[in-house]
Amino acid sequence: MQTAIQIRTTVLPGHRIEVAAPELPEGRTATVFVVLDEAGPAKRPLSEVLGDYKGGEVFRSAEEVDAYLKAERDAWE
Repeated sequence: MQTAIQIRTTVLPGHRIEVAAPELPEGRTATVFVVLDEAGPAKRPLSEVLGDYKGGEVFRSAEEVDAYLKAERDAWE
């Protein structure tokens, strides 16, 4: 009789997959099937994501952000 178990795992560095489960008897042979999940959406740079939001381009440079934060901190005092 054959037994089947399903385990979700992550591909490790070096393109390796590690499977550990208490129901796997040591010393037995097993056949392993690998089905990759669909790839998620491509990662976009944060600047592009923020640019999609209304008002996402309030600051055009790091210097503008620093000046704004300095003005805000000065206002607290």
